Amino acid sequence: MLRGLAVIRSATLPIQPPPLSQFGESSRLKLFSGSANVDLAREVARYLGLDLGPMVRKRFADGEVYIQIQESIRGCDVYLIQPTCYPVNDHLMELLIMIDACRRASARQITAVIPYYGYARADRKTAGRESITAKLVANLMTKAGASRVLAIDLHSAQIQGYFDIPCDHVYGTPVLIDYIASKNLEDLVVVSPDVGGVARARAFAKKLNDAPLAIIDKRRQAHNVAEVMNVVGDVRGKTAVLVDDMIDTAGTICEGARLLKQEGARQVYACATHAVFSPPAVERLSAGLFEEVIVTNTIPMTAARQFEQLTVLSMANLLGEAIWRIHEESSVSSMFR
Repeated sequence: MLRGLAVIRSATLPIQPPPLSQFGESSRLKLFSGSANVDLAREVARYLGLDLGPMVRKRFADGEVYIQIQESIRGCDVYLIQPTCYPVNDHLMELLIMIDACRRASARQITAVIPYYGYARADRKTAGRESITAKLVANLMTKAGASRVLAIDLHSAQIQGYFDIPCDHVYGTPVLIDYIASKNLEDLVVVSPDVGGVARARAFAKKLNDAPLAIIDKRRQAHNVAEVMNVVGDVRGKTAVLVDDMIDTAGTICEGARLLKQEGARQVYACATHAVFSPPAVERLSAGLFEEVIVTNTIPMTAARQFEQLTVLSMANLLGEAIWRIHEESSVSSMFR
């Protein structure tokens, strides 16, 4: 059983679901889900008091994807919920076909709601003759016909600028912070697993009553391989909360936890928005280094990726509120003030 799968509404987001009467049969707001994370899409629809739109989705014998929208969306604001998680190429192609189908059905506005943005780490060239794939994916969505994008915790803020259409970037930290605050942990220190995540960890610590901050200095030797060097900051006798945007193979965050315990940390918690959990992440995370591993459901959590220390929080309310505000043409950024 997963702990924490019930919807967690953040106290820092004073939001209320829209009245059911606001979105009746004549509503111009339409929600559709790809195959990547249907459970999250259903929760978002429930928050908004809507049903997911009917759609035929199938795969031909040669692997080609077929999509057909089964209701009129002419003149509607359409929101397509589809994280581009594993298998990333299949889910990305499905999203592009959904966008194209909606464009050809004369939707007024098409918003690609991407809880997890695949290829986000390929956001710059680090060596010659490499692709900036994060930009390529943004181009594909724009060319397919998306009017705007709504994404959660992009790996780097610069990806917003890769889109030639509006991109609303929302953060999963309010949901994670609410949960951590509810645990009333003593002697808390927030830890960034690398120098690149310092801004994220600092913002996290500020929301937790200006908790102290520590940084792990690491040197990356190759893709998915990291060598942890030392801790900058005092963690002795404290409860350390490692904060990152995603956990992939868990090599970095587990090496960080080992180092924190060597430096005298009493307990170590891990917090991340995106649970990518590529092998051997589950084995590493469940090995006893962490009191708890706290993630969200931007990526679906299959039974094979569950373990005792895992807690999964729902992002449905936050996504639903962002969709409602975009549809009503009100501020999205004010959700986080």
